[in-house]
Amino acid sequence: MPVNNSVISPEAGMQCIACGRVRRVSQEHLGRRLKCKCGNIAVAQEQDLIPLSARPSRSSSTKQTQAETENEHSPFPDDQLAVIESLRDSFREITTQLSTVIVGQQAVIEEVLISIFCRGHVLLTGVPGLAKTLLIDSISKVLDLDFRRIQFTPDLMPADITGTEVLQEDRTTGTRNFQFVQGPIFSNMVLADEINRAPPKTQSALLEAMQERHVTVAGQTMELPKPFFVMATQNPIEQEGTYPLPEAQLDRFLFNCVVDYPEAADEFQIIKQATSGHTPKLSRLLNAEQIQKLQEAVRNVPAADHVITYARDLVQATRPGGGSAPGFIKEMVGWGAGPRAGIALSIAAKARAVLHGRLHATTSDVASVALPVLRHRIVTTFHAEAAGVQRDDVIRKLIEVIRPQKPRA
Repeated sequence: MPVNNSVISPEAGMQCIACGRVRRVSQEHLGRRLKCKCGNIAVAQEQDLIPLSARPSRSSSTKQTQAETENEHSPFPDDQLAVIESLRDSFREITTQLSTVIVGQQAVIEEVLISIFCRGHVLLTGVPGLAKTLLIDSISKVLDLDFRRIQFTPDLMPADITGTEVLQEDRTTGTRNFQFVQGPIFSNMVLADEINRAPPKTQSALLEAMQERHVTVAGQTMELPKPFFVMATQNPIEQEGTYPLPEAQLDRFLFNCVVDYPEAADEFQIIKQATSGHTPKLSRLLNAEQIQKLQEAVRNVPAADHVITYARDLVQATRPGGGSAPGFIKEMVGWGAGPRAGIALSIAAKARAVLHGRLHATTSDVASVALPVLRHRIVTTFHAEAAGVQRDDVIRKLIEVIRPQKPRA
């Protein structure tokens, strides 16, 4: 169908739905397939065109002009774009500093940082002595956050976490009244150490705080500091006398990070470092206000429809009763993941993309965060346990079977 040339402005462009870049298009581009730098392919149509403002000439510096153009038509406001760019540099500095304290756990460090920038909570699973507590303590120092550690024991009560009212006497007037004394939950970062050793009543005291970010004591609701994270640890081998976390509380954790044994070279470095007199010094790189700005910017990272579709397909495929579930899922999985898993996959993919220097999420980002997102949200059957099939094995096979759809042209 012929197009009226007068409608097409010489300063018209087309925005990529995947990364947000804007490319200049002209009359001859209409109806043709155009490929963006990010790899997304779309057909140029008149209704998709947007006007472009005047741009500076290329006389002085072509690279500088291209950078200004990308910033001008970025999917982020100018202030958030600066925050995103600073996050990339901060991530490298944070991992570099943490590597001087934590040896050989780069994947776990990245997963914990992704969770923080997604405003999520983390469950760390691993045997004793793998520096789970040291990792959280070190991150709190680098991020300049208030840090509290709660050692969960069978006699721990909910008031020991949230706080309690104490009867106080005013010496000048002689009157008595109740005054609330805040518990360790009133902190930016809370480490719930060996959370599966406390009874369910105490574990549930964290549930409202993790989801709503406030606590209710004596009928009064009190907001928790911002930002707020719960980092919980649990020991997978000593299950005698423990209280496994209920599924409802497990679902509140964005990630379940498995801390595994170190490699031989890493363990050599750990022993050498621990038996020397050297104490690494950590510098403060981010504060609470900067982290909140980063969390807001991460949520504005674009994710194309086919990326969200891939996250949805992975979650739906974990449900044995669904029509899209592969045969091995119906055999190995008793209960699949809920909708919160799809949300976690999408937001975690956005944060991972930014940390790796990209301004848009891809299906590879979704696949990369599938293990920590899904491993605590599916329940395997007795047949899988008898066959020695672990949850991670099921998820890896699921990633191989469920392939992402091609982006629409």
